[in-house]
Amino acid sequence: MLKPKKSYIGTLFSTNTPRFCESSTRYSSRAAIPFFWFEIDNHHLKIYELPMKLPENLINFGFSQYEITAYLTLVSDHPVNGSQLSRTSGIPRAKIYDVLRSLKRKGAVAEVGSGQYAPLPPEEFFNRLRHTFETSIELLETKIKAAAGPSNYDYVWTLNGYDLAIEKAQAMIKGAQQEIYTRLFPQEGHVLSASLGDAAQRGVEIKYISMGPAVDRFDLQVVHPEADRIERHLGGRTFDLVVDREELLVGMFETGQEDQAQVNWAKNHWFVVATRDSLRHDFFHYFLHKTYEKKQRLTPSEKKLYQLITNDQ
Repeated sequence: MLKPKKSYIGTLFSTNTPRFCESSTRYSSRAAIPFFWFEIDNHHLKIYELPMKLPENLINFGFSQYEITAYLTLVSDHPVNGSQLSRTSGIPRAKIYDVLRSLKRKGAVAEVGSGQYAPLPPEEFFNRLRHTFETSIELLETKIKAAAGPSNYDYVWTLNGYDLAIEKAQAMIKGAQQEIYTRLFPQEGHVLSASLGDAAQRGVEIKYISMGPAVDRFDLQVVHPEADRIERHLGGRTFDLVVDREELLVGMFETGQEDQAQVNWAKNHWFVVATRDSLRHDFFHYFLHKTYEKKQRLTPSEKKLYQLITNDQ
């Protein structure tokens, strides 16, 4: 009889027979079915699927699904022999020793007794992964640089998806040394706020056109007077970033389809010059709107900003 108020983790096997144990780790199945959490309360069995992010990432580092499953199982319960590991992990008995031998070659598992196995501690496991792949990347970088010849072309690259665009923007801001011209709607302004603040602290000059209400954080900053109209007209939020007169990132996030965005990155000299100058003239758009449309005088700080932008060729 199942006891009430117990929690288990395990898998559903291809036979649809659940196997579970009182444990705090995940187990995979013979049929690569996702991990499950089993909760037994008052003799009722509830099953919840658990995320697979860690295993998917480890596959990218050269580990098979069986190897990942075996390592995670050993982290939870060790030392064990191959038969025990087969039962708890769901890896077929015919495969388990091949999996263990492979993990031993990779330094992820050690035989600590007669047929008993234990995992490399997770901290050391990830330190080794990090060292191995950093060394490989450095070697690859050296080989590629040595093989690369001069190019007569500057390509425009397309980044697909919101997250990749933001990740690239953060990397560009982090690498900035002199100046950043950017035009951002509040959503992206909020996401990149910390990165821009860090750049300003390093002495990078931030020239910021906000496409909506924003806190005054930078000396060279204005609010675009027609942001709402532009968003309605285009059906989304424009995104513009130019760093050190050397590279740019431009595109648009269509409302409700941000994850399908296509944002362009380039280092083409004339593309960068034209985009930077377009952003620079948006400051003049702000000045003209205030003085011509609103019939207002520029404040002393705005007059100073006007002179700085005018001279910023």
